[in-house]
Amino acid sequence: MKIKRNFSIKTITFLYCIMNFCNVYNVQAQLLNIKNDVFRTTKDGKPINSQGGGIFKFPDLITGKQKYYWYGVHYAEADTYRNDPSVTLPNATFESVTCYSSVDLVNWVFEDDVLKKEKVNQNGKTWVGRLGVAYIKEWNKYAMFVQHDKEVLITVSDSPTGQFEWHQKINMEKMIGTSNTGDQTVFTDEDTGKSYLIYSYGRGRNKIYVSEIGIKDGKINLLDCTEVFKGESREGNCLFKYNNKYYMFASNIYGWDASFAYYLTADDIRGPYVPVNDMLVMNGASEDFAHISQTGFFFSVKGNKQETIVFCGDRWANFAGNGLGYNQWCPLSFDGKVPYFNSVSSWNLEEKTGIWKVADDNNYIKNGSFEADRRHIPSPVKPVQIQLTGWASEVLEGNTIGLDSINSPVLNHFNTQSERKVVIGEKSLNISDKVNFKRKTFQTITSSPYIKLENGLYTLTAKIKNSEGFTNLEMYVLSNGKKLQYAIKEKNDSWKTISITNIPVKGGKAEVGFLAEGKANAFCYVDDVSLVKN
Repeated sequence: MKIKRNFSIKTITFLYCIMNFCNVYNVQAQLLNIKNDVFRTTKDGKPINSQGGGIFKFPDLITGKQKYYWYGVHYAEADTYRNDPSVTLPNATFESVTCYSSVDLVNWVFEDDVLKKEKVNQNGKTWVGRLGVAYIKEWNKYAMFVQHDKEVLITVSDSPTGQFEWHQKINMEKMIGTSNTGDQTVFTDEDTGKSYLIYSYGRGRNKIYVSEIGIKDGKINLLDCTEVFKGESREGNCLFKYNNKYYMFASNIYGWDASFAYYLTADDIRGPYVPVNDMLVMNGASEDFAHISQTGFFFSVKGNKQETIVFCGDRWANFAGNGLGYNQWCPLSFDGKVPYFNSVSSWNLEEKTGIWKVADDNNYIKNGSFEADRRHIPSPVKPVQIQLTGWASEVLEGNTIGLDSINSPVLNHFNTQSERKVVIGEKSLNISDKVNFKRKTFQTITSSPYIKLENGLYTLTAKIKNSEGFTNLEMYVLSNGKKLQYAIKEKNDSWKTISITNIPVKGGKAEVGFLAEGKANAFCYVDDVSLVKN
C-alpha cells in the first residue's frame, strides 16, 4: 500500500534550511582552531597559566565520559610577561598547579588551583616544576608527581580536579645516584593502563630513565628504574606511543631556550631504544627549533578516522624572552615509523575524527621573529652556527660571514626594551657591515610532504627599522618566476610595518627575502616576518 505524502514548497524549504544549518553547525563544532605564538585563554577569556605539565585523559566523575585534563604550573612572572612582553624576567615564582578541562582540546575550562603554594612551601619558597598525573587503580586515586626542590613530591587526590594533598617525597639517590630528577613527565600507556615517570639524571642530565608508577610498601611510589639512554646531556624528557612503538623525546640543555627535538624508538617501554645512546633529530624541527620551543609533552588524539600525535613545546617566554605564548602545539606526521614535525602557527583539529589541517591564517615563514637562535650569530659556541636558523644570508659585497668575530657581520640584533614594545621577542634580523656591503637574506618556502603551499594570493608583512646610507633596500618575494618588491626609500627611526599584497604563489614554492646595498655601518633591522594566504 502506497502512502501519499504532500509537502508544500515552504515545508521543503524549511527542512532544507534545517539540514544545512545542522551540517554547518557540525563542521564548526568539530573543526576547531589551535593557534600558536599567542597567549592562550580559557573559553571565557581568562589567561591559561600552565607550564611544565601535561594533558591526561580521565573519565568525568559525573558523566563517565573521557575528558582531557591539562595540568601545569602557574608562575607569577607569567602574568607579568603576558602584560608586558618587553621585559625578560629572571625568576620563576611558584603560585600553584592549575587544572583545566576540555572535550575538544581547544575550548578549555578552568577547574581549580589543585595544588596551592601553601601546600608545597612548608619549609619556605622552593623550586616547583615539571609534573604529571597518573590514576592509581588500586587506590582509586590520582597521583601527581612534581619536581620539588631537590627531590620528587607525590601528592594525591580523590578526583582529577580535587585538591591534591601531600603524600610523600622521594629521594632518588638510591635509585639513580642523585636526589632529584633532571626533567620529568608522566606517561600513561592507554593500552595497558600503566603509568610511568620519564626522567633524566639530576646532574648533567646525560642519562634518561623509565620507572613504573604503583604501590610499594603501602605508598604510591616508583616500582623500578630502567636506564634507557646514556650520552649527550638532555632535558625535556617525554614519551608517546604510536602504532605500538614507543618514542622517547628530549631537547638540548639550553636552559629556557629553544632546541632541536631529539628522539629514540623502542618496541617495549623499557627498551632497548635505538639508535643506542644516539638520539636522532626529528625531521621538520630543524628549521625553527621545533617552532621555537623545547620538548614539553605529547598527547594523542585517537579519533575514529586517524590518530594524531600532538607535540606540546614549552616556550619559557617569561624567562627567555623568545616570543609570545607559553605552549606551542604542533601536529606530527609519520613516514612509516619516522615522525615529522609540522611547524605551523595556526591549524585546525577535529577531535572526534583525529583529522587536522593547516588553517587559512597560518604563517608559512619559519623563525619569522628571529627568536630561534640563542646568541649573536655567527656563534663560535654551542651550537656553533654561521647562519640564522631557517634563513640564508649571502654576501655579494663586504666582509665574509664566519667565525672571525673581528670582521664578520653580526646577523641578528638584540632588541632593546623600548623596541620590544613594538616587535616580538629579544632578537631581530640585522643587515649591516663595517665596510660598504651588498647583502641578500632570504628563506625559501616549499610544500612539505604533509603541508602544501597552495596556489593563490598571499600577503608578505614585516617590521623594519633602518638608517640612512642605502642605495638599495627592499623586501621581495619571488614565485613562479615573478618577483614583487617593496622599496624602502627613507630612513625609519621607529619600527615601520611594510607589506606586499596580492602575491601570486604558484608551484608550491616561494622565496622571501631582503636585498640591501649600503655604505659602511648603515643598518636595517627586520622583525616579525609573515607570509599568509589571503
